[in-house]
Amino acid sequence: MAKEKGKRLNLYAKDYVVFDLETTGLSPEADEIIEISGIRVREGKAAEEFSTLVNPGRPIPYAASRVNGITDRMVQDAPVLKDALERFLDFAGKDILVGHNIHTFDMLFLYNGAARVLKRAVPNDYVDTLYMARGCLPGLYRYRLTDLAAHFGIDTKGAHRALKDCDMNRQCYECMGKLLEKRTGQDGVGSGAGREIGQNGMGAAGTEAEAVCPKCGGILVKRKGKFGAFWGCSAYPGCRYTRNA
Repeated sequence: MAKEKGKRLNLYAKDYVVFDLETTGLSPEADEIIEISGIRVREGKAAEEFSTLVNPGRPIPYAASRVNGITDRMVQDAPVLKDALERFLDFAGKDILVGHNIHTFDMLFLYNGAARVLKRAVPNDYVDTLYMARGCLPGLYRYRLTDLAAHFGIDTKGAHRALKDCDMNRQCYECMGKLLEKRTGQDGVGSGAGREIGQNGMGAAGTEAEAVCPKCGGILVKRKGKFGAFWGCSAYPGCRYTRNA
C-alpha cells in the first residue's frame, strides 16, 4: 500500500518540483485554493512549468485579492479544484516537492484538497525551504521568501503570484544547495533520494555533517559549553534545541 503522506526532508535534490499555492485564506479546512503553479527541475535547471487558476466556487475575499491580485473575474472560467489538482499531481508525479512554508500551509491544502475532491493521498516527500533557510542563514532577521530572494540578489517583482514565487523559490533553493555543498563537501542527492530527519537530529547516514534539528529542521552545530561539547541548533536564538554530543 502506498504511504499516505511523504516525509519532510532537509536536503538539496537536483531533481524536484517546486510549487506554490494561492488561496482564499489561511485555513486548509475552511478556505480554497485559487491558483496552483509548479516548475519541474532537472539537474538544477527549470525544465517545465505548470500553472492554472482555480475556480473556488465562492467569492474571493478582498483581503486575499489584495495580497495576490486574483479576482473573481479572473477565476470565473478557470477549472474547478478537482480538475486543477489532478493535473498538478500528475505533473508532479513522484518527485520531491519543494516550497516555502509548505510544511504548515501548502502541504495541508494539498492533503485536504486531494482527500476531499480526489479521494487520494499525496505521498511525495518534500523540502520546506523555510526550515532549510533557518539552518543555512541563521543571521537573517526574517525568513519570508522575499527576504531570502533579497539576500541572494534575486528579483522579487511580481511576488505573491504562484508561478513567480515558484521561480524565486527555485533560485533560492539552488543558492542554499550551493551553501550546503560547501559546508558538507557533498553535492546534494539525486532524484528520488533523501535523508529523513531522525528523532535524534541526525540524518539517516548518521554523520555529523548531516545533523539536523528535529524541531525546526536547521543544521546542528557542535559547540563547547561549560559542561563539555554539545549539539546546538544553528537557528539559535529562534530555536534553542540542544542535545549531548
